[in-house]
Amino acid sequence: MIIKAKPLPITFIKWGALLLIWFFRKRFNKMILNDIEIKPGHSYLLMSNHFGFLDGFFAYYLCFKYIDKKQKLGGLYTMSVKKQMEKNWWLKYCGSFSVDPGKRSVQESLEYAAELLNTPGNILLYYPQGNLESTHIRYIEFKDGIFEIVNQIKGNCQLIWSSNITEYFESTKPSAYFNLLDCGTNKDFDFDSLKKKVNEHHLQSMRKTVRFTKEPGNLTY
Repeated sequence: MIIKAKPLPITFIKWGALLLIWFFRKRFNKMILNDIEIKPGHSYLLMSNHFGFLDGFFAYYLCFKYIDKKQKLGGLYTMSVKKQMEKNWWLKYCGSFSVDPGKRSVQESLEYAAELLNTPGNILLYYPQGNLESTHIRYIEFKDGIFEIVNQIKGNCQLIWSSNITEYFESTKPSAYFNLLDCGTNKDFDFDSLKKKVNEHHLQSMRKTVRFTKEPGNLTY
């Protein structure tokens, strides 16, 4: 059995998130993102690379400093490992619901995620890799969970990807680069096409952040 979300009103979550953003924002030199179309009357599946402690901060930043200003959000949700939710009871009040990898209840978690995305204005934060990896990897591996979720959504849902990259360059503080990609909607969803588009976009994002050096085309790692 999964632990379902019992989120506080979105206003409380929003102001708590803005306080968190203010606190962590002081650690950064600059935060830069590119503009994409946010489709009105949709729910939103916000995906990004999964690289560290600051992932949640970056996700909240994108939700409330960018998406919410274009389309008011109704509810914010995220999938969390069940063991973490059992240790941190308060997570469900922030919109978290559980997933227990390797257990039969995984399907219930995916169905619940799709159900949440049937409601316009809801946003689900999702990390398709499933594991923490370096921010500098050049290939994003997608687990099958995203396929299961999107194919069960009955409403209109926009899929958004963000390649989040941090660098220092000339500053003692890091800069954060949010490279957003509109991945279409659940109505035109194709899993193989999504993986290809995201990985092409992520590689291009890495190249843009490098600034000057051009890597040989046959470079492998």
